[in-house]
Amino acid sequence: MNRIFAYIVQRAGVVDDVAAELVQAARKIDATQSPIAILSGFGADLDRACESLRSTFGEVWKVSHESLAYPNAELVRQALLAILPPKSILLVSHDHFGIDLAPGLSIKLDCPFASDVVAIDEVQNDTARIVRQEFGGQISAHCQCDLSRGAVINVRPGSFKAEPATAAGSVVDKSSLVGALNSKRRYLETIVAETGDVDITKHTVLVSVGRGIQDKENIGIADELAVALGAAVSCSRPVVDAKWMPKSRQVGSSGKTVKPKVYLACGISGAFQHLAGIKGKPFLIAINKNPKAPIFQVADIGIVDDLLEFLPELTNKVRAIRGAVAK
Repeated sequence: MNRIFAYIVQRAGVVDDVAAELVQAARKIDATQSPIAILSGFGADLDRACESLRSTFGEVWKVSHESLAYPNAELVRQALLAILPPKSILLVSHDHFGIDLAPGLSIKLDCPFASDVVAIDEVQNDTARIVRQEFGGQISAHCQCDLSRGAVINVRPGSFKAEPATAAGSVVDKSSLVGALNSKRRYLETIVAETGDVDITKHTVLVSVGRGIQDKENIGIADELAVALGAAVSCSRPVVDAKWMPKSRQVGSSGKTVKPKVYLACGISGAFQHLAGIKGKPFLIAINKNPKAPIFQVADIGIVDDLLEFLPELTNKVRAIRGAVAK
């Protein structure tokens, strides 16, 4: 089997949560080898990020270059082409940056590309049987991916359960292999989104509503449950597009990234754009009247029911339990 690598994004020295999940995805491909992490950046932030991954990966490759201080897929692509051995298998998170990086890289490497992969069923004779999402998560496509020439695979965050870190890896500096980097785009500035009246990124429990809430007037049902749980109400993009809730409450790739301990997805289909905003592998409870909703594939508990009937019942149960405890 060809060598397996995982490109990990780091920002200000903090690595993306998907790092440990990519280790598990790599083991689905080949359980006999330890994947190698690749991080790029510049300065103390990069050094700190590399050190933090030594317990997760057996080996961490550092690519330090002033031009890589801010993630630029065009430049990272050039750096990876300089250091990756022939026929490498590279795993990348299926997020904004990974979607920008991976397709063009597979073309340059002349190898297969698979996007939005949610499962790797088995690998036989250098052929992987994978499951990927299409049409905004409405369809799960079962495909075959030829790994004999290497591959670039975008893995959906949250699809592979992270295990406790037990490695004692080393950091290997590969910066000298990277020459001049040139890009037609350049970093200008980072604009931080307004937090709004409630900062959903600070809450450990979120009651998140989607299109299944049906009407703005019904959001009050979620509000009552959130109060009973000591939680905050968040939402998916369709709710914001309908102007039922402000943009500051949106979870997803075009909204906020949250790391709650418990996440209730109420009437949310489970498209990757929404799941990309949920980090830290929370305990995910999905409530949807469509038993085939993609959200059930990543949920810890799935409840098939009409949320307009189920949420009030759940609220009453929570209040009863809390009232009994208080006594």
